[in-house]
Amino acid sequence: MEAMGVPGMLLPFVIALELFGGIAILLGFKARLIAVLFVGFNIVSALIFHQFWIDESQMNPFMKNIAIAGGFLMIFVHGAGAYSIENSKTHKI
Repeated sequence: MEAMGVPGMLLPFVIALELFGGIAILLGFKARLIAVLFVGFNIVSALIFHQFWIDESQMNPFMKNIAIAGGFLMIFVHGAGAYSIENSKTHKI
């Protein structure tokens, strides 16, 4: 991260977002909120780390991040699904 000009102190936050956010999406807990965070994260990381306009070999990783952001947009639009914690009848959070 530091090689691309991003402070290394952000790494623990990135790890926490990816780990706990991924688990939350998997379980369907606050899925729409987490999905929006992941959309922003994927677009920002694509622009910072996969600069295809400088290095053509970065086009595939750039497009991968944009495609993942699109998948998270689908979660945001459609919600977590029928078997998620959010749609559980006993969920009171």
